Amino acid sequence: MEALLGTSLNVFIGLTVVIVGFIAWVTGRALAITWKPAWHVAIYCLLLGLADRFLTFGLFQGELLSLSGYLIDTTVLVTIALVSFRFNRISALVKQYPWIYRRRGLFTLRSISGESA
Repeated sequence: MEALLGTSLNVFIGLTVVIVGFIAWVTGRALAITWKPAWHVAIYCLLLGLADRFLTFGLFQGELLSLSGYLIDTTVLVTIALVSFRFNRISALVKQYPWIYRRRGLFTLRSISGESA
């Protein structure tokens, strides 16, 4: 597992999932509430993945140029940011247009006329 991640599992969970994952969550939220398109999430998370690899290297002597580690880290960060983006976009739509939309679940909404959006 260490060869695949480029660091230990504890560092991956602590740094990538918890700390940088929180940054990814806030990034997704910021993009959603400013009405940016969803593809911006991927671009920002590619940069967050680079920062995460650098922090892993600088703080925990992990591999800096681990391609598999970068891809796994970035995939986790993109997933977290997209979940945050969708959750916050649905919240913003329901809050801003209450006469058009109702929340149907955490990640879905429905039109007042009954059609799924």
